[in-house]
Formats: sequence, structure tokens, C-alpha cells
Amino acid sequence: MATVLSLMLVAFVQFAHSVLQGVPMQFSWMIDLLGIKPGVMGDPVESYRMLSAAWLHADWIHVLSNILVIALVGIPLEQRLGGRRWLAVYFLGFIGGNLAWVLSHPDSLNPAIGASGAAFGLLGAYMACWPEDKVEFPLLFFIRAWPVWLIVFVRLGLEVWQMYSLQSSTAGESDVAHMAHVGGFFLAYVLARPIARGAPSSLDSIGGDATQSQRTQALLSKAKQSMGGLDDDPWFAADKPLEGEAARILLRLREEGDELETRRAWLEELSEHTICPVCDGEMKTEMKGENCRMRCVVSGSHVKWP
Repeated sequence: MATVLSLMLVAFVQFAHSVLQGVPMQFSWMIDLLGIKPGVMGDPVESYRMLSAAWLHADWIHVLSNILVIALVGIPLEQRLGGRRWLAVYFLGFIGGNLAWVLSHPDSLNPAIGASGAAFGLLGAYMACWPEDKVEFPLLFFIRAWPVWLIVFVRLGLEVWQMYSLQSSTAGESDVAHMAHVGGFFLAYVLARPIARGAPSSLDSIGGDATQSQRTQALLSKAKQSMGGLDDDPWFAADKPLEGEAARILLRLREEGDELETRRAWLEELSEHTICPVCDGEMKTEMKGENCRMRCVVSGSHVKWP
């Protein structure tokens, strides 16, 4: 997964720099330059920190703990959402986390870093869309498949409890930005369902859709919904109605072309018995995703059907 690899790459750069400079990763100049500093975020010039902070970490435990969540939760969620929607949710997570931290600590000049807001954003999106899915996750001292709602209940519950402990002074000081975790979770949770509309998996579907066959069925179902209609006839519209074998094939296509493979077979046969009604050129079939259609070899502007 590209996101995990990018986090690892940046962590290696931080580690190499800390070794060369002889300072721990958390005290590197990179963190001061690229981390979130709420006290300076009112300056538009500093807005780059909203992005850069999400790729920096204080140490290896910090980065590996985030990568663990992003990989274990992110991979099945990406199978549900698709790559682009997943990336949108990921960005919402760290943006929500950074905003929550800035708004709750407006005068702080201590840099905050990490992809924890993004990790919790993935949990928030999963909870909003497919809470009954089961995901392999280390929870309650066991690594096994837990339902997403239980993972969220435990992880988010711990964050809220730790925030309460800090506010009520029942716990000592902490370097963990718990508010950023909660902010990332809730922004992604609120916006995940609109983003997920049109994804490979339907909202609230049960069972995870984590197997290849289930994902394939979802993609095929989506492809069938986008098949073009067969009622129009470009040859009839051009005063060149089909006759003989071509007319028979067109009739069979209309009768049996409601399945992807059947439609493709009849379209391929029809293309061998017809010519372009505009230029009399050769016709051929082409695939657009899972859907098949006919087009003129000379120019696609002549005929693209259905």
C-alpha cells in the first residue's frame, strides 16, 4: 500500500537524519519546520504544515503503531471504498485531527506530528459505512477478527478516557495528541457515507466484501447498471436499416443482451456483419471497464453504440 510505504520512507529519512546529526528523531529540525504549531497556523504561509505533519513521527514506535492501524484497517476499507475514495477519507482524517488540535490549543507553539488522525479517520469511515465488518486487529491482548464497531468502541473509548483523565488532572502530562485522534475520527465519520456512495461495496452491506469473489460480484453489478440501452438503432436512424443475418443478430442481442457476457458475444458477432452507417467503414468492439460496445474504426464520432 503506497501510503504505508510513504510513511516508512519518511521515517527512514528522519532516522538517517537523526543518526547523522546525533539527535533523537523527536528533536530534529524537521519536526519544528514541518509539524503543526497551532500558534502560527493563522498565517497562510504556514498552511503547508497541515499536510507535512501527517508524514512525520517522533520515533519508531510512533510510526509503526500508526502503520499497523492503517494497514490492518485501511486495506479492507480500500477494498470496500476503492482507491480514490479511500484516499479522500485518509486526507479527511489527518486534516480533521490537525484542525481539532489547532482549535483546542490555539496558542501552543509545540509541534504536533503523526498520522494518528488519519488512522482514526479510517476507523471513523469504516464505522460509518460498514460497522459489522470483521477486521484482523490487536485488541484486548488478542489478534483476531473483531467487528469494526467493537474496535472503535475500545480504541475511541480509550482516547476519550485519556482526555478526561488529563483534563481532570487524574493523569500526568502526556505527549499524545488525543484530541487530534478524536477529531480525525469524527470528521471522517461524518463525511464518509456521502463519499462512499458509488463505491464498489454498497453501504451497510454485511459480510465484509473482503473476498475476491464478493468484490468481483460488486464490480459486475455496478457494470451492469451502467450498460447502455439497446432500443436505439444507429443504422435505422441513418436510413440504412439492417437486413438478413445482421437484423437477426440485432434482434437476438435485444432479447438476450441483459447480461454482460451475453451482450459482449452478440455485439462481437454483430460487428462482423455490419458497417458504419455514416462512412461505410469497418465496425469493431471495444471494452470500457466491464462493458462492451461497438464503434466505427474510422472515427469514434461516427458510431459508439450502445
